[in-house]
Amino acid sequence: MKETLGAYDYWPYENRPKITWPGGARVAFWVAPNIEYYELDPPLNPQRKPWPTPHPSVPGYAIRDYGNRVGHQRQMALLDKYGIRGSVSLSVALCEHHPEIIEMCRERDWEFFSHGIYNTRYTYGMSEAQEREMIRDGIGTIHRHTGQKCAGYLAPALSHSERTLDLFAEVGQELFGDEAGLYTCDLFHDDQPTPIRLRSGRRFVSMPYSLEMNDTIVYAVNRVEPRHYLKMLKRHFDRLYAEGAESGTVMCIPTHNYQISCPHRIKAFEEALEYITGHGDVWVATGREIAQHYLDHHYDEALRDIDARAAAARRS
Repeated sequence: MKETLGAYDYWPYENRPKITWPGGARVAFWVAPNIEYYELDPPLNPQRKPWPTPHPSVPGYAIRDYGNRVGHQRQMALLDKYGIRGSVSLSVALCEHHPEIIEMCRERDWEFFSHGIYNTRYTYGMSEAQEREMIRDGIGTIHRHTGQKCAGYLAPALSHSERTLDLFAEVGQELFGDEAGLYTCDLFHDDQPTPIRLRSGRRFVSMPYSLEMNDTIVYAVNRVEPRHYLKMLKRHFDRLYAEGAESGTVMCIPTHNYQISCPHRIKAFEEALEYITGHGDVWVATGREIAQHYLDHHYDEALRDIDARAAAARRS
């Protein structure tokens, strides 16, 4: 068992090399709709129950079905209104279960990245070969149904192994070269993209994906009211916008169509989008676009700075 992932060094926020976004934007802003599929009565995993209640869990299944039947259309219309292309964290089984949703996203040129096959099937307990095959299945399924070469990964139900980041980057490169397997959303450890060290030595990025702004954490875990969520989103943006005057930051709103799109919650989300996109120096982008820009323009300089600081620490 590893003491740490070993994927990145300690790299303080202060005095990093400056990040510049297209057009001189202060903040790169992306929305990550989690479009998921939950099985009514999934196989048991000895390390984690798929439902917190006895199952078959009809209430849990039904609200998620509501999200795909009703909530998705409501959220999609709102993102259309504000010119936002979603970056879909996709349970790839949805390609088979609800191809209509996939087609609606394709028509809008939304990004698709892998969130595993089902959100009721976990990485825990898998061998390296099994996890590799799950990741390969996800990347391949996205390509068959959308034509996209999957750039990003968020582990199913946030279940990881010590090998997850290495495997995603390796499989992406095996299948599609430098066009796939570029970034992870699984680390939650920064407000800027950061380089990740992999066993393959491949260039790879951790993308900011905030659990604190994630609507499921906000509503289902922290029991926040919609009006307070709006205040949280504005304050989160305001801080990143202020700091972005010195060096570009990233704001992500991770959503779920069975949470944010409920009738009593959607207005708060709309007001937040209106507020954020109302600032002229915000780059509204996809996860892939942000990660690629960072890889092309800032990754090498960041890695040099990390290595220099590590060398200085060793000498002291």
